[in-house]
Amino acid sequence: MKLLSPAISRFARMRLWSAEQWITDPLSAQHNVWQDLLAAGQYTEFGRQHRFSAIQSIADYKKTVPISEYNDLKPFIERMMEGEENVLWNTPVKWYAKSSGTTSDKSKFIPVSEESLADNHYKASKDVLSFYYASHPDSDLLTGKSLVIGGSHQINQVNEEVQYGDLSAVILQNSPFWSNWIRTPDLSIALMDEWEEKIEALAQSTINENVTSMAGVPTWLIVLLKRILEITGKQNIKEVWPSLELYLHGGVSFVPYKAQFEKLIGAPINYLEMYNASEGFFAAQDELGADGMLLMCEHGIFYEFLPADEWGKEDGQTILLEEVELGKNYAPVITTNGGLWRYLIGDTIQFISLAPYRIKVSGRIKHFINAFGEEVIIDNTDAAIAAACKATGAIVNDYTAAPLYFSDEGNGAHEWLIEFDKLPENLEAFVAAMDGHLRSINSDYEAKRHKDIALRMPVVHVLPTNTFTDWLASKGKLGGQHKVPRLANDRKVLEEILGNR
Repeated sequence: MKLLSPAISRFARMRLWSAEQWITDPLSAQHNVWQDLLAAGQYTEFGRQHRFSAIQSIADYKKTVPISEYNDLKPFIERMMEGEENVLWNTPVKWYAKSSGTTSDKSKFIPVSEESLADNHYKASKDVLSFYYASHPDSDLLTGKSLVIGGSHQINQVNEEVQYGDLSAVILQNSPFWSNWIRTPDLSIALMDEWEEKIEALAQSTINENVTSMAGVPTWLIVLLKRILEITGKQNIKEVWPSLELYLHGGVSFVPYKAQFEKLIGAPINYLEMYNASEGFFAAQDELGADGMLLMCEHGIFYEFLPADEWGKEDGQTILLEEVELGKNYAPVITTNGGLWRYLIGDTIQFISLAPYRIKVSGRIKHFINAFGEEVIIDNTDAAIAAACKATGAIVNDYTAAPLYFSDEGNGAHEWLIEFDKLPENLEAFVAAMDGHLRSINSDYEAKRHKDIALRMPVVHVLPTNTFTDWLASKGKLGGQHKVPRLANDRKVLEEILGNR
């Protein structure tokens, strides 16, 4: 198998030559992508409604097609899922990626066309592999297997033609047959839905494999690696998989997890960040150890960028790739070969390089907690607090919440600071009601809370009256429009408030 490395390296260099064409001229690549998307879209109902055939320029396109969010496209997507064709995209769409919901829906369903699989997700994955082999020509990565672990892999049948699952499930189901030779676990295990049984099956089936790389959500991977060490009695993962050399991660910030991964693995490996969402594979590190991810410019997605001062405006004005500036926050607006037209995905990014275009994910437009892939937003927590108050007779003045990360003492959790005007008679009942409502309205939170495997019950601190007021005063932000941040994806605010008590 060692003989494969030189051949794979040569193939990687050939692909890299092709990639260098769009890396060196990303603006032409983006214009060509836009033209191809518009040509396909003019034959759809959405394209006819917005007169795609009359659009002559990107400026025309921006004037003619409004920026959309999920609820704007939801009626079209529902019709597509019922089997109607040529609605948002001009080829049949048989797969949908189920992801975290909007404020009004527990889950949303993103169309995944054959084109978006081939020209976006798979093409970008091959490019990432090429980047890696270009920088590590003697790598043994493909002489072993890649351990792939995502979220819940359950496949759901809508009708005879249409199915949905989370993105990792869709990609696994549509991968070429030969990918099974270089991936573990077996598809029958990867598609298991019961996570307690699945973690055990994953551990038992991968212990004796030659695992050279890992990919997936940090939350679940930590649980799996700990279980493997329990079963084997080994001190670290390198004793189980001596050839392990790479972990591909993305979706949530890896910063809080890295120290724990290094401890579990027990020896240095490479870490590579990817920005791969249900809506598309947007970017990935092309230089290990360097900050930022290379924006994928020739992969079936056309990008616009909504500057921070345009967020929330009814007619927010976007800029194009050639107009972006370093260090500023933008919300990407994407047009994709899955039928999303000027779609606001809700993430925020910053450019850290303009030649080539490299980005980092800076957050979400709204405050949120997504330390474990749960994508909890303020609408979720406000609703949960209201439900808990109604159930227990409590009255809440204010609150803030932040992640409590995995540690040797236990799994992750959400840590809440709550100031009550009227305390509940039973705080445990309040917390249970709050947690239960969150689980009922957010499918990703529910998945992480299942049997406490990844997230345990929320940790709640009751604060004395005026704690939040005193904290705002200490920051010089008392009065006016200043408010306590309800949610944060780091612990800075929470620990400041706790320290001021």
